[in-house]
Amino acid sequence: MTIPKDKLLRSEELGEYVTNMFATNMPFIDLLGMKMIYQGTERAEVHLPWKDNLMGNPIQKVLHGGVTAAILDTVGGLMAILHAVAEMDNVTLEEFHHRVGKMSTIDMRIDYLRPGKGEKFIATAEVIRKGSRVAVCRMELHNESGTHIAFGTGTYMIA
Repeated sequence: MTIPKDKLLRSEELGEYVTNMFATNMPFIDLLGMKMIYQGTERAEVHLPWKDNLMGNPIQKVLHGGVTAAILDTVGGLMAILHAVAEMDNVTLEEFHHRVGKMSTIDMRIDYLRPGKGEKFIATAEVIRKGSRVAVCRMELHNESGTHIAFGTGTYMIA
C-alpha cells in the first residue's frame, strides 16, 4: 500500500495501512507465518496456521510457548496502535509516523491455560485502557475449535 506522504488520511485508511505494515514490513511476523486480519480500529485479530517448526514439545506436538507469547504480543501491539489511529483523522503519513513511530511493548504477562494444540490459532485483542502515551490491552489465543489456550495483558507505548 503506497500512500503519498502529503495526502491527508482518515482513521480507516490509517488502520488499513497499519495492518498492512505489520503484515508486510516485519520479517519476524512473516517468519512465523502470522496473518493480520483487519476488522476496523476496534478489534485486532491475528491468525497463525500450525507448522511443525513452531513446535515446542515434540512428544505432545504443541505450540512453543515463545510462539504463543509472540502472537499475543503482536495482536496486542496491533490493537494498541489501531486504537490510537481511531482518534486520528486528516493526518499525513509523515505526521502519523511521527506520532506512533516509537510504539513498543513496555510490559507483558502471559497465562498459559492449556497446551497449544490445533491446526490454526486465532489471537484477538481489545484495549482495556488508553492514555495519551500508553495503552493496556488484553489478548487471547484460541485454536480453530475455540479452545482457549492462553491470555495475556500487554502495556504498549503508543506515543
